[in-house]
Amino acid sequence: MPKEKTTRKTKSRETVQRKKKDPNAPKRGLSAYMFFANENREKVREDNPGITFGQVGKMLGEKWKALTDKERRPYEDKAAADKKRYEEEKAQYNNAADEDEESS
Repeated sequence: MPKEKTTRKTKSRETVQRKKKDPNAPKRGLSAYMFFANENREKVREDNPGITFGQVGKMLGEKWKALTDKERRPYEDKAAADKKRYEEEKAQYNNAADEDEESS
C-alpha cells in the first residue's frame, strides 16, 4: 500500500537586516598564516603550473604545517604588529564615531 503524499508547511523565514559595513572602518589584522600565504603563493604557482586555486591552498597549508617554530616566528611577529595596528586604528575610529554622535 503506497504512502499518502503529504505536504509540509515550510516556515517563512524572517530576513534579518544587517548593518551596512562602514567603508571607512579599519581593516582587520592578518594572521601569521595569511602573511606566509601571501608571501609564498606566487612561488607555489611557479613551481606547479596549471594548479587550481584549491590545490594552491592545500599546498600552502601543508607547507605552513611543516614549518618549525623558528621558521614561523617572522610571520607571527608581523601578525602581532598588524594586530596592534588594527587595535590602534579601531580605537581612533571608535573615538571619532563617539565624538560625531555627541556633536549630533
